[in-house]
Amino acid sequence: RSREEELGLTPWMKRRVRQRREGELDPPGRSSARRQLQQESRAASASASTSAAGAGGPMEPGDLSVRLGLGAVLLSALAVLLVGGLTLPGAMSQELPERRPPKLEMDQAILKVYNELHEGLVVSWLSDHCYQCLYQELGNVPAEKHIGHPKNSTFAIDTKYPVTLQVNSSVDKEVCRVHETFGEFGHYSLWVTKANLSNASGPVNCKIIIDQESISNKLPILYAFLAYGGLAVLMCLAQLIMGLALVIMIFVNYGGGRYWFFKHESWNGLTVADLVFPWFVFIMGTSIALSLNSALQANHSRWRLLGKIAWRTAALILLGIFVINPNYCKGPISWDTLRIPGVLQRLGLTYGVVAVMELLCGKCWPEILFLDSWWSPVRDVLIYWPQWIMILVLECAWLCLTFLLPVPNCPRGYLGPGGIGDFGQFVNCTGGAAGYIDRWLFGEKHIYQHPSCKILYHTTVPFDPENLLGLISSIVMAFLGLQAGKIFIIYKGQNKQIVLRFFTWSTLLGIVSAILTKCSKDHGFIPVNKNLWSISYVTTLSCFAYILLLLIYFLVDIKKHWTGAPFFYPGMNSILLYVGHEVFEHYFPFKWKMLNDRSHGEHLAQNLLATTIWVFISYILYKKKIFWKI
Repeated sequence: RSREEELGLTPWMKRRVRQRREGELDPPGRSSARRQLQQESRAASASASTSAAGAGGPMEPGDLSVRLGLGAVLLSALAVLLVGGLTLPGAMSQELPERRPPKLEMDQAILKVYNELHEGLVVSWLSDHCYQCLYQELGNVPAEKHIGHPKNSTFAIDTKYPVTLQVNSSVDKEVCRVHETFGEFGHYSLWVTKANLSNASGPVNCKIIIDQESISNKLPILYAFLAYGGLAVLMCLAQLIMGLALVIMIFVNYGGGRYWFFKHESWNGLTVADLVFPWFVFIMGTSIALSLNSALQANHSRWRLLGKIAWRTAALILLGIFVINPNYCKGPISWDTLRIPGVLQRLGLTYGVVAVMELLCGKCWPEILFLDSWWSPVRDVLIYWPQWIMILVLECAWLCLTFLLPVPNCPRGYLGPGGIGDFGQFVNCTGGAAGYIDRWLFGEKHIYQHPSCKILYHTTVPFDPENLLGLISSIVMAFLGLQAGKIFIIYKGQNKQIVLRFFTWSTLLGIVSAILTKCSKDHGFIPVNKNLWSISYVTTLSCFAYILLLLIYFLVDIKKHWTGAPFFYPGMNSILLYVGHEVFEHYFPFKWKMLNDRSHGEHLAQNLLATTIWVFISYILYKKKIFWKI
């Protein structure tokens, strides 16, 4: 009883606990029957495991871990759906209608503003995530007419980031400011009152009161993390990292449970969604080094290899334009609004440039060259000095175009989002030179119409995150991955040398990023920005990629603690899975009409299940030895 009192159980709950202890909830005979069934089940499972071991021995570790892991993930998706997404019986179902008013969307709360002043008020808000932005009007609150009867207005407020509320009088005079972090589906009151009722012109107090606590929307993703974490403990290196990046990319593209950190950053900064594409580009560079070196050692004609490179580049570009085109959601494809830049187009052009560069300057047996030279410790760089000159020229071109190209009605070297950013001074300057080049070359109707900065910064001009100027940065990213492949080739079998060089590269790139960004999100020389593919974005993500490569190489190749499953399998059919998940995105079982589309839990379960199905498809294709290559 003392334990029950500590937990604060209600009388009804205490009665249920006592009944459960005394066995009163089971009809006569059910407890003994249940114990008998459990004993029979344990005996049967023990017998089955013994017979399996005697017949064929244990399953292969990779196959067993994949099957157990995929089963665990499917069960976890169901658990997330039940726990986080659906209306549960009992007390929870009584609270949901109050916690989730019909007019609220995900990541919103109710804010009721009470006005005890004798003048009308204007309430505005500003997100902490919006750098140098103008306040946005939330609404008006009428003046109090009778003392003791304050007027009020109700608003929906964003909960993704902390916000500052500004209350102005009807004559545009600031009354007060309040900084607050709101929780999803919470109910809050902002009281605007006189500090001294006898002094009409005295100071004003603004205080926020929590009327109803917010819900914990992070529980579903915690369950999913635990399930997938368990799967990772149970699981060729390049395909593994490519598969890992692809699985995260599919999950993010399907919605990522509608959590803000699984969406692309509005402008400067990083989220999980901003990591996967550059990692894919990085490991593509590593694969280019390994595959071309193998082909050259097999005495394949360079002209024949050049033809294959041209074919793959063209195939990726055409797939991106005519198959994976977002304009299909509007109906049949229209030449007037066809989007020309895109993810596969960027991959194709990046692959073509880096592969041709490696084909021209690549060595058949680089591991045996210049072993006795005084610069032998850095021969993985100096052997390929022509490539480094090409990369430096490309990077200088990016810097000159970004900071020196004149853009009409915009400051030279502008890197901001436009819209209400920079206090609304450069509304139509989104992306600076990068946006201007795309709009001039392709036309506004042929680039992406809904950039990630549109919602927060209220931008008015289209901007494509796969812009042409950013192609230079993705080539640099792939080249840094190419360097990782050369380390594998030149120092093959020398684990200490490989680990040391991966660590050195990650450290050097991290130092460059720290200098460029001044270790800040918005105040550096060149902030980390995925939309622009800024050079600091490339160095930062390459630093992370080298660390990831080091860790996976240590776990998989050196210590043999992990086989790479199941992420190895998507990497073996990466293009097929990417095209497939885009084409079948809106088909069952990858998407269905949800019971509650305002639930993070139900969205998360749907997206996890869809991603797991594609991993399972890649596993089946691998077992059937079906590999779709371009």
